[in-house]
Amino acid sequence: MIVGHVNPSQTLEENGIFGTSKVFYNLKDHDLITEAIKRDEGVLGNGGAFLVSTGKYTGRSPKDKFVVNENSVQSTIWWENNTPMEISAFNKLKSDMLGHMAQKEYFVQDLYAGSDPEHKLNVRMITELAWHSLFIRTMLRRPKLDELNIFEPEFTVINCPSFNSDPSKHGCRSDVVIAISFEQKTILIAGTEYAGENKKSIFSILNYLLPEKNIMPMHCSANHAIGDTSDTAVFFGLSGTGKTTLSADPNRVLLGDDEHGWSDDTTFNFEGGCYAKTINLSAEAEPEIHATTAKFGTVIENMIYDNYTKELDFHDDSLTANMRCAYPLEYISNASKSAIGGQPNNIIMLTCDAFGVLPPIARLSPEQAMYHFLSGFTSKVAGTERGVTEPQPTFSTCFGAPFMPRRPEVYGALLRDKIAKNKSKCWLVNTGWTGGAYGQGTRMPIKATRALLTAALNGSLNDSTYRKDDNFGFDVPTHLEGVDSNLLNPRNTWEDKSAYDIAAAKLISMFVDNFSQYENFVGPSVLDQAIKNK
Repeated sequence: MIVGHVNPSQTLEENGIFGTSKVFYNLKDHDLITEAIKRDEGVLGNGGAFLVSTGKYTGRSPKDKFVVNENSVQSTIWWENNTPMEISAFNKLKSDMLGHMAQKEYFVQDLYAGSDPEHKLNVRMITELAWHSLFIRTMLRRPKLDELNIFEPEFTVINCPSFNSDPSKHGCRSDVVIAISFEQKTILIAGTEYAGENKKSIFSILNYLLPEKNIMPMHCSANHAIGDTSDTAVFFGLSGTGKTTLSADPNRVLLGDDEHGWSDDTTFNFEGGCYAKTINLSAEAEPEIHATTAKFGTVIENMIYDNYTKELDFHDDSLTANMRCAYPLEYISNASKSAIGGQPNNIIMLTCDAFGVLPPIARLSPEQAMYHFLSGFTSKVAGTERGVTEPQPTFSTCFGAPFMPRRPEVYGALLRDKIAKNKSKCWLVNTGWTGGAYGQGTRMPIKATRALLTAALNGSLNDSTYRKDDNFGFDVPTHLEGVDSNLLNPRNTWEDKSAYDIAAAKLISMFVDNFSQYENFVGPSVLDQAIKNK
C-alpha cells in the first residue's frame, strides 16, 4: 500500500524492494509526527517539538562503519581509515535486512544534498522509524512538488534499527553496522537509532564524489556578511568545537552549521537544517538556537524533560552529554534562503585544545594552514562517540577523518590550491581550555572568542600587533580591546609556568609524530613553518 507523493516510476518495488505492507512516501512534518506518536516513538513537546530517545546508542559508532571493497573504488579509498567489507558480506547483509523488512511499514523521503543546483545529489532515505524520516527531512533539502514527480534517486539509504547485524554472517564487528557500497549506490544502517548516522552517511558519500568535480567537501559551518556574499567565512571543526555556535552570528548571514562544498564559484551548504548540541544551551547566550527547541517539527534527541510540563532540562546529561536538536535552517532569522555564498575569504580552523596550550586565535600562513588542516588537532568531547566520557585529545585529519573516504592528501591538495587561487586568510581558533589542561583550567570564554572572531572577519585584527608563537611559529595578536591580553598568551594564564612548558612540549611532540605520515606529500616549506621548536 502506498501513502503520500512519489514518482510512479520510483516506488520501492521499482527499486527492487518487495514485500513491505505499507510505504509512506514524502510525508510532511505534521503527518510524520502523527505517525511517530501512533507508534510510540516519542512525545510531542512544547511548541510542537518532537522529543525522542535513541535508546542504547546516543552517539555515532565509527568502528562499525564499512566501505565495500569493490573494483571501482579499490585504488581510491583510504583503507587505513575505512574498514573494508567484502561484496558477498554486503549482499548477504542487504538480503537479510530486506527479508527482515518484509510485511512491515516504512517511510521514504526523496531529498537532495547540496544547495547549489549544479552540484546537488538526489538521495532516497528509507527508514523504519517515522521520526528518522522527520529528522532527515529536516537535515537534507526538500524538492518542490513538481520535482518529486520526476525525482530519481542517485543513492539510497536503508535504515532499519530493529535489524541486528551478525558478525559471523555479515562481515561486521557487532550488531550495529553502517555499510556503504559505491557501486550499488546503497548505504545500509542497522542496529542503532542514533539519527546522526543518517546525515553523516550522506556526508561520506559527498566526500568521495565531489573531489572528482574539483569541489572541496568541508566539515565546517559557514556564513557571510549581510548584503555581501563575497565576504564568506568557513569554520572547520569536529563536533563540540563551536561550529554551530560561532557561525550563528546575528551580524552575519548563516549558510549552515556542519557540511559545505567549495566549488570554483560558490560555497554551498549540503544540508537544509542544523543539528546543534543542547547541553548547557542558554536563552541568554544563544537565544535563536535555544528558541528552536520549542518550535514545530524540531527533533529533540536524548534530553531529560518534565513529563507533565514537557520543560527541557538543558543541564541534565544523565542520558548523554551528546543531547541535540535538529531544526530547519529557516528557524534562524538570519539564515540564507539560498544557502549559497561566495568563495571563502576567511578560513577558521576550530580546535578544542584540552591541554590548554594553544592561544585563542592565531593567524596562519598558507603553509601553516595546510599543516593544521592535515593535522586536524582537537579533543573529542563527551558523548559524541560511543565511549567518550571526557575530552580526549585526538588528530582527525581534515577536521573530519571519520567521514573521509579518500586519502587526506586529496583534500589537502584541494584546500591548498583553493587558498592560493582565492588568497583566503586563515586562522586557528582554540575554543578549548586556558589556564591549565582539562580538569585544572577553564574553558575559553565564549565572549572573548566571539570578539576575536569578529575582529578577524571584519578586518580590524589585521591592524593588531603580533608576536611569533614560541611553540608553533604562527602569528598571535598581542592586544584586542575588550579581551584580556593574558588570554592571548596562554602561558600567562597558567599559575605554574613550568607545567605549561611541559604541556607545550608534549603537544609539539604529538603534532610532529602525527604529521610524519604527510611529510612526503607537503614538502619542506610546510614543515619549516609548522613547528618553531622541532
